[in-house]
Amino acid sequence: MVKKWKITIPELTGKEKRRAYIYLPKSYREDPEERYPVLYMFDGHNVFFDEDATFGKCWGMKEYMDYTATQMIIVAVECNHSPDNGRLSEYSPFDFKGPGVGKITGRGQITMDWLVNTFKPEIDQKYRTLPARETTFIAGSSMGGLMSLYAVTQYNHIFSRAAALSPSIWVAPAKVEEMILGADIAPDTVVYMDYGAEELANHKNMDRKFARAVNLLLKKEVMLNSRIVPGGTHCEASWERQLPFFMNTLIYEE
Repeated sequence: MVKKWKITIPELTGKEKRRAYIYLPKSYREDPEERYPVLYMFDGHNVFFDEDATFGKCWGMKEYMDYTATQMIIVAVECNHSPDNGRLSEYSPFDFKGPGVGKITGRGQITMDWLVNTFKPEIDQKYRTLPARETTFIAGSSMGGLMSLYAVTQYNHIFSRAAALSPSIWVAPAKVEEMILGADIAPDTVVYMDYGAEELANHKNMDRKFARAVNLLLKKEVMLNSRIVPGGTHCEASWERQLPFFMNTLIYEE
């Protein structure tokens, strides 16, 4: 079951409303005493429903979760759709300049502070979550993938596991490296990170930038599942095919 409602993020867009989504496993109604780990996801409009997705294709998370009977709550919030690069701004921890977009002011810290200090407490209060770090995860793709790396490294006291699909390391590779190097990461941290083989050519030296981030995470002793996806491209259909890989990483138990 997926519930949908409207929220505001005053720190970012004032009174402008955007959609929030929550997936509850079928057992949620059947066992009123059961509590569940939570996965937070970026670009919530692309997660569950084709009709809400930017390009008419979602990740199919509801169908996957129902089919696998994964006992987890998923919470996702719609991105900023402002034509003035609102999404890039909200989903970047850093200021950067990009081809075709000019200078972007990164407001990723504001986004994460809101999620951690305002939104998560509301979810934990309203739903039967397991709110501890060990059972709180985060995931996203592209700029959402970059934000997932940011969250698990800079908010590691909140998130113990993350999935970063096709993370936009290219926006500020030196700052990404600095972010990882300076992070205080607990030894039980788990990260899934991939990149599509067919999208590597979209940005100069992307293979080297991805490999550098991988090596730095390993040096920080992160338990890392890293992949170059055969035939992988930069789109929801490709990310949907990675669901078994990143979900199994997030729920893996020794």
